[in-house]
Amino acid sequence: MKESGGRKQGATSPCAACKLLRRRCTQDCVFSPYFPSDEPHKFASVHKVFGASNVNKMLQELPEYQRGDAVSSMVYEANARMKDPIYGCVGTISSLQHQIEFLQKQLAIAQAEIVHMKMQQPSSMYRGGGGTVANSPGAVSPPIHMQSEAHSEFEACDFL
Repeated sequence: MKESGGRKQGATSPCAACKLLRRRCTQDCVFSPYFPSDEPHKFASVHKVFGASNVNKMLQELPEYQRGDAVSSMVYEANARMKDPIYGCVGTISSLQHQIEFLQKQLAIAQAEIVHMKMQQPSSMYRGGGGTVANSPGAVSPPIHMQSEAHSEFEACDFL
């Protein structure tokens, strides 16, 4: 029984690369293990950014056990370049590093405030309500990050 198009029975469909390039997909196609026909967007973005011949050269130069990782990296970089043509994944990495720095600073401030609050709790219990403004129920001390900013300004002027 023949299938339409003259293909033999049981033949697989061409890989996404050969489909996009409109060429015949051979058994020794370098693209077929990494760009399956059901994921055409992967090769399309890689082809648009790097070009099929460059991808072919890169894959041919690598040992087979490294090709999967190389393709994953190329797909990631190509998708990043589609979103940010100038910086690509470096822009994403830089943005994430800035977020980490910001969140680490916020975490340090929150931890310092917790320590400050813990230090105030035992001291108010042992003082016995000495009548000072700091011990009065309505007294509120500024958050620790405001205190640390004032302290750092004081240290900057310390050389005078």
